Formats: sequence, C-alpha cells, structure tokens
Amino acid sequence: VPVPGLAGVTRERFRRDIYPRRKPVVLKGMELGTCTTKWTVDYLSQAEGSKEVKIHVSAVPQMDFLSKNFVYRTLPFDVFVRRAAETKHKEYFLSEDEKYYLRSVGEDARKDIADIRKQFPVLAEDVQVPEYFEKEQFFSSVFRISSAGLQLWTHYDIMDNFLIQVTGRKRVVLYSPRDVPYLYLSGTKSEVLDVDNPDFEKYPLFVKAKRYQCYLEAGDVLFIPAMWFHNVISEEFGVALNVFWKHLPAESYDKSDTYGNKDPMAASRAMQILDRALKTLEELPEEYRDFYARRMVLRIQEKAYRNDDG
Repeated sequence: VPVPGLAGVTRERFRRDIYPRRKPVVLKGMELGTCTTKWTVDYLSQAEGSKEVKIHVSAVPQMDFLSKNFVYRTLPFDVFVRRAAETKHKEYFLSEDEKYYLRSVGEDARKDIADIRKQFPVLAEDVQVPEYFEKEQFFSSVFRISSAGLQLWTHYDIMDNFLIQVTGRKRVVLYSPRDVPYLYLSGTKSEVLDVDNPDFEKYPLFVKAKRYQCYLEAGDVLFIPAMWFHNVISEEFGVALNVFWKHLPAESYDKSDTYGNKDPMAASRAMQILDRALKTLEELPEEYRDFYARRMVLRIQEKAYRNDDG
C-alpha cells in the first residue's frame, strides 16, 4: 500500500486532520531551511570539522541489531562524511565496500538525549524543524547519515516522530502496530530483516503483514506514528534528521530512556505481571495450562483489543 503524500500541509491541518488518524503520511514541500541546498559533502565536512563521532560499520548492506553484524568505530566527522559518501574505500575497517551509519547520541548516551542543537550546533543553524507539536513535547532530534545501499533493521519507536530527509533518497517500508503477531518480535525489533525476500519457512506468518511503502526524496518529511514498524533503505548517500516528541503525558515514559524506544512504564509493568501469570500456569499439567492460557488470551482480547478497524 503506498503511503499518501500531501503537499502544503499547515500545522493546523496536520493537527486537525492527519495526526488523530495515527497513520503514516509523507509531507511534501515543507519549509526546512537552507539545509536542503547547503548540505553537500564539502560543506558538511568543513562545518563541523574533525570532532570525533561514533559510527556503525558493516561489511554487508543489511544491518542486523539482533545478531550485531556490525562494529562500532570512531572517526573524525569530516573523515566519516567523505567515507560514507564513497562506494569503494581506500581506507577501511572491514572491507573496501563497507557501509557506514551515524545515529547521533547525547554527550553521555546513557543519560543524554540526541539534540542536533547541542551535538552539531553549526548544522542546526541551517535546519527549520516543522514544529507541528508543542515545544514542551519535544524529546530528541537525531542526526543520521547513511552510506548508499544501507538497510536498517525493522523496529518500532514508542514516540511519534518526523523523519526529515534532507539530502539523498530513502525507501521506507512500514507495518501497522496491528500486525505485531506476524512480525516475529525480539524486544522492539523484528527478526525479519529482509522484508523483500523473507524466509517464509522460518517466518510463515509474515505473509499476513500488510506492507506500506514510500520513497522519500530530499526535502520530504515522513510522519511515523508511535509503534508503527519501519524498515529503511538509503538508496543514495543521504542525511536525515529524526525529531521525536512525547504523545503521552511525560510521566508515562521511562526516565532512563534516551533513545525513545523503551516501552511506556505501564506497558512494562503489564508485561512483568503477564510473565508472572505465565510462570504461575506452569504449576498445572499441560492440558490445564493450555486451557487456561487460551482463556487468558480471550480475556485480553475482550478487555484490551480495539474493536474498530484502526
């Protein structure tokens, strides 16, 4: 299913017509500042100079967070940008066609959120973030640079966000939160890496997941509602900025979450209670366990599932 693209969407229209529907939308023709024309490889290299950045380096295009098929390395920012823009490298860590990925983090990644204004102040001057949410809802602004061909694992975030494609082209495949039974989750990440050629023997239910897709050109902004799964391929070397904001009351979120991907506090507590309930069922013989587990599933469906089409 193609994700709809809309041009000339004002803040008012977004908040009134688009936001309440909780579906992905590509916003086109947004006023993003001078970044869309200024951010060439040369400009990026000299704008933030040789400060060190921690990057992901992968020998294969499909990065897998679960098997950790990449390594973390540190490079001066200007060196990193030039390397990420090349397809073949004279200097490299793993192989001459390795892929690079920068996901900016706070000064202390365990305690501080990513904020382009703090980590990349010179570049932040060039960006006008679409403020389609209240200032106090702002959570983080994550600066991203990817090599051409790099594919990021399928995952969900628990906050709403804008993926602002500043330069380059991306393909984004999305799946609804409703399709979680078919996505083979491990934490917030799906085990199905290759969404184009999935292994149906290993993941037979994945065939039921409804695929939404869009291509982001430079200057496009994709609204990704919380809990929508997304899998991203950088078709070209490109620079993007993700802006996350808090959709729920601030106290709903885990205070130790700097990445925006820890489940809300109530959800974490509910999962812990469920784990205890399942442990308790183990005291019963198998046929009883099966019977009461099915009854528990029915109760969850009755009490907590939405009964609309979402």
